[in-house]
Amino acid sequence: MAIEILPLTKEDIPSAVACIQKAFADDPYFHWVFNNKSGFNIHRNAASLAAHFLYGLSCNEPIFVAKYTTNTPRDKIPTDSPVVGVCWWYSPQPPSEPVPWSVWAQDWILSFRQLYNNIRFGGRGGLNVRRYWLWKARQQETHDRVWTDPRGYYFCNVIAVDSSMRGMGLGRKLVEVVSQQADREGMPCYLESSKGFPNLIIYEKLGFEMVSEIECVDGKDKCKLYCMIRQPKIKA
Repeated sequence: MAIEILPLTKEDIPSAVACIQKAFADDPYFHWVFNNKSGFNIHRNAASLAAHFLYGLSCNEPIFVAKYTTNTPRDKIPTDSPVVGVCWWYSPQPPSEPVPWSVWAQDWILSFRQLYNNIRFGGRGGLNVRRYWLWKARQQETHDRVWTDPRGYYFCNVIAVDSSMRGMGLGRKLVEVVSQQADREGMPCYLESSKGFPNLIIYEKLGFEMVSEIECVDGKDKCKLYCMIRQPKIKA
C-alpha cells in the first residue's frame, strides 16, 4: 500500500475537493468566513473549489496531491477517496510585470464559472461576502508590506492532509515538492495559516519564519492568520 506525490489532474479534482473540505472542517478562518452554519452549502463550496482547481490547472500552477497508487486494493484505502493530501501553490509573479494575458483570460473564466455556480445553487453557499472582502483587503495590505522580493513568491495557498495520514510526514513531502524547486531557483516561499498550534511548529521545521499576522475583525468575531516566509536554502 503505497502513496505517491503527483501533479493534480482534472480527474483528481473531486477527490482533492473532498480532502480539503474534510481537512478544513475545523479551520478557524473557514468558520469565520462561513459564519452562518445553517446557510452553508457543501455542494456550492465544492463547486467553488473545483472552479479554482480548474483555474490552477489552466494557469499551470504547481498543485500536487498525495494519493494511493492505482494498484492499491480499494478495501485497503481507509478513506473515501484515493487522494489523502493536497498542496496548492501559486507561482511567483513579479509585481512590476503585467499579468500574462493567458492568466488574465483565466481570471475571467473563473469569474464566469462562479457566476454560474451562484445561479445554479441560488447564492454563494453561506459565504459571508463582506468578511471575505475584508480579509482580501487585509491580506493585500500585508503582502504589500512583507513581500519585499521583486521576483515574487511561491505562495502556498492551501495544504490539506487527511486526518488518517497526519503525523506520517505526508505534509512535509507535499510542501517539499515545491520548496525544493524554489531552492533550486533561489526563490522565497510564503504561506498563511489560521491555526497557530501545531501548524506554526510544523512550518518552522520546514524552514518558514513568522513575518506578520493578519487580524480580521467583524463585530465581536475575530480571525487571525499567521504569515510565514521561507527563504531559499540555495541561492541562485
